[in-house]
Amino acid sequence: MNIDADQEQPSGDLSTWTVERLDVFAEYAQEQQLEAVRVVAQGHAHCSDEDRETRYQWAKLSLRANKPLHDGPWGRAGVTQQSFMLRMWVIEELGADEKDRDWNPEALAADTLAALALPPAEARALAAHWRDLTVEQIGELRRHRNLTAHLDRLIRHLRLSPVQERLLSWRETRRHLP
Repeated sequence: MNIDADQEQPSGDLSTWTVERLDVFAEYAQEQQLEAVRVVAQGHAHCSDEDRETRYQWAKLSLRANKPLHDGPWGRAGVTQQSFMLRMWVIEELGADEKDRDWNPEALAADTLAALALPPAEARALAAHWRDLTVEQIGELRRHRNLTAHLDRLIRHLRLSPVQERLLSWRETRRHLP
């Protein structure tokens, strides 16, 4: 595969590559290249000209390219949020799939709760006086806000359960976060 040394990007327009070719490239790509793969794959997943199964493949590739990116709490939260938003979009636009964890609303609900470090009551209590908090605490509240951005849409896809109740609590809490 031809790589331009100056740009650390593959030669040619990635958006013209097949999902199979881009998938192979992603196995060996560096962080900047993986971000390009993620963006291209996500764009193809959103393309209504593709058949449904191919769009699922593109979305799966976008998720795989997203996983190894970005260290640190902001980077991990950003990667996780991108993943949650893409998974939610696929569930709504292409359809849920109970057999595939990535497209299963219950799995997305569980993953969302697992990504949240604070319980809703504590987050709400902190948010009540967020201007008095340290930068790190404000950052933590903002990460929680970002990680719950998809809850309004997700809750509609869940059956009544304790998990749904916890997410309803988070949805209400989210409105109070900075």
